[in-house]
Amino acid sequence: MTALFDAVRAHVDSQGTGDGVFDTPVAGLTLVRATAPSEIVHQIPRPLAALVLQGSKHVAMGATAFDFSAGDSLLITADVPTLSQVTLASPTAPYYSLVLELDPAVIADLTAQMPEDGVRDPAPVRVHPTDAEVTDAALRLMRLFERPSSVPVLGPQLVREMHYWLLAGRHGAAIRLLGWPEGHVRRVARAVALLRAEFARPLRVERLAETAGMSPSSFHEHFRNVTSLSPLQFQKQLRLIEARRLMLSEEASASSAAYAVGYESVSQFTREYGRLFGAPPVRSARAAKAQVQAVA
Repeated sequence: MTALFDAVRAHVDSQGTGDGVFDTPVAGLTLVRATAPSEIVHQIPRPLAALVLQGSKHVAMGATAFDFSAGDSLLITADVPTLSQVTLASPTAPYYSLVLELDPAVIADLTAQMPEDGVRDPAPVRVHPTDAEVTDAALRLMRLFERPSSVPVLGPQLVREMHYWLLAGRHGAAIRLLGWPEGHVRRVARAVALLRAEFARPLRVERLAETAGMSPSSFHEHFRNVTSLSPLQFQKQLRLIEARRLMLSEEASASSAAYAVGYESVSQFTREYGRLFGAPPVRSARAAKAQVQAVA
């Protein structure tokens, strides 16, 4: 784990001194650094595996919460709303993590070649100690960055190997569900992809159900089972999360952010924003900016 931490830190530090999410030459692989505890962040992340290398983080989904730190991995195996917060980080000991988006196509191909373990656990969020095999594959992947010409050739093999060891681990059964082309998780994922792409537009349930290959009533039930939200609630959270990003990152006003994400009524946007984030848009954005300035 120490060697992987050193490799991640060196790559992130070479990109600058700020906090945030850093892209890598490998699609779907990002690195995270935070030099101070963060505010609570609302997200609907794509399925992923996050290897924490230094610091600590808190993640909650509904009434289920996890605290994890260096040496642990967070697995999210469905598009579910989460609250997350970096809880341990400082300028001298920043929070670092490596995040790999799970690829359903790779999972489907590997699953077809691996024995069925027969274990079923539908929980979409879980934390466990990082397996040594996953750490080793991630380290070899990071080391490719030192020779960029090797990344297109060897990178996909090592990403595939990371998926294999995740599938072979204690929570492989949950990851396998992402690889079943006609399983409910994959079908709902097709509708989720449409919602992510067109969240600012009105979307009829019938169109989403057709995208998922289900009847509207069956789709509604399975969508809630997988994501914990109704399609309308899911779209609403996507809109509000994007509106918050626009206000914090692009200095957008509350009204312009509301219209940009598809709201026709600023008063409705203000009410729903307050319910999700605990304060009206302007006050919430001002508090978040003040926290960032205080840390800086």
